[in-house]
Amino acid sequence: MQEIEKLYKNAVSLLKKLIATPSFSKEEQDTFAILSDFFTKSGVDFDTKGFNIWAYNKHFDAKKPTVLLNSHHDTVKPNKSYSRDPFSPDVEDGKLFGLGSNDAGGCLVSLISTFLYFYDKKNLKYNIAIATTAEEENSGKGGLESIIPDLGKLDFAIIGEPTLMDLAIAEKGLLVLDCYAKGKSGHAAREEGENAIYKALKDLEWFQNYQFTKASDTLGPIKMTVTIINAGSLHNVVPDQCTFTVDVRVTDAYSNEDVLKIIRSFVSCEVVPRSIRLKPSSIPSAHPIVQAGIALGKKTYGSPTTSDQSLLDIPSLKCGPGDSARSHTADEFVYLKEIEEGIEGYIKMLEKVVF
Repeated sequence: MQEIEKLYKNAVSLLKKLIATPSFSKEEQDTFAILSDFFTKSGVDFDTKGFNIWAYNKHFDAKKPTVLLNSHHDTVKPNKSYSRDPFSPDVEDGKLFGLGSNDAGGCLVSLISTFLYFYDKKNLKYNIAIATTAEEENSGKGGLESIIPDLGKLDFAIIGEPTLMDLAIAEKGLLVLDCYAKGKSGHAAREEGENAIYKALKDLEWFQNYQFTKASDTLGPIKMTVTIINAGSLHNVVPDQCTFTVDVRVTDAYSNEDVLKIIRSFVSCEVVPRSIRLKPSSIPSAHPIVQAGIALGKKTYGSPTTSDQSLLDIPSLKCGPGDSARSHTADEFVYLKEIEEGIEGYIKMLEKVVF
């Protein structure tokens, strides 16, 4: 199809520009400028806030449902194992290399292309909104979360993250907990003090072994992992505080608030969440967008990783070209064929949706 072929070529050209431009979280000003220029040259009216851009189809009808297409243009910093320039968009053996090519550049340009495909069309069954957003990789508040009030009424969303174009119909939420076990300092040579490390041991063991009673049909059990621990300053002083951090991946069987309440009921340490805003999410298998994907032969699964999907209070689906296993790896790449198939796949899914 000639129109899709043109969209694909423009998408690859845009992705190469984005790869060549550093866009670490909170430093996306240059990729924001590239995307703004691209939308302007494409004849799209758009709005901005911070380094975020959003737009609606030309013949928007407030009486119709609205689907949001969203992906991010920020990246993590390249790890030290890179063997090539992370900002050089090189093509070899059908692979486009570069930082952010897979996570989530391929998804981003495919969703933009999908939006442009429908942009001018009249008599659509629903409205289509596009949002290219910042600060996803650091779960920052200056990204999608900051523009949700501006987007208006939304009925469902497709979040562009690499899933091999399969359908992540559920996603784990995230709680990061800072825990404080408190004791009393004293001299290690005498029977003095109350060792905060020893007090923490019981809670550490609880986090390692506790199993929540409910498991999710798609995401399985909640997973809790102690990832950081700190205590003491001198070899001869009993530490009066032991701090540790717990990474908790919450399923749709519980709310973040419920999980926090359960944890606090079992442990003796003080538990302080860094945030409770990254919620678990899911979409019913019977939802029209899920059924459209299944009809095209796509698989459904539950995703253990967290994305901007966690910020939405509407049904949402995580789907995109590329492979999650390549994200944040050295010499990151996306297959060019994946971008072409991503554009076609998104368009076919949306064309099949029936409300």
